[in-house]
Amino acid sequence: MALTSPRTRFQIVNMSKILKLVRATLENLWADITILKTNLAHTAADAVFAIGCDKDQIIKSCILKGNVSGEAILFITTDGNRVDPVKAAQLGSETLGKANAALTREQRGFAIGDGSPIGYLHPIRAFSDPRRKEFEQI
Repeated sequence: MALTSPRTRFQIVNMSKILKLVRATLENLWADITILKTNLAHTAADAVFAIGCDKDQIIKSCILKGNVSGEAILFITTDGNRVDPVKAAQLGSETLGKANAALTREQRGFAIGDGSPIGYLHPIRAFSDPRRKEFEQI
């Protein structure tokens, strides 16, 4: 997996703890990866501009809490889509509610909004938007 950009970008040399988790996860999923960083991407819209990709090549995550199990459940979707609460509950086989910051941090190993949709400290039940498979690069 490689991200390419017609704009300013560079390969990351010194990686943060979070980025090391993300890289390890990606390397387990795909053998050939290149992680690139741009200083222009603080939002998904910024990333689309900086990298020069389709908005659905930007992946985001949503962690919900199982109301019966109390477990964190991860939903990964493309930037152009939203997690449908009814469909998510059907996939999760239980009613779902918002995961609080403590549950999210415990599961992920980092705070909400501080990291990637992958690369968590602890295994998590996860569901992924099939739209992401339409792209060679994400």
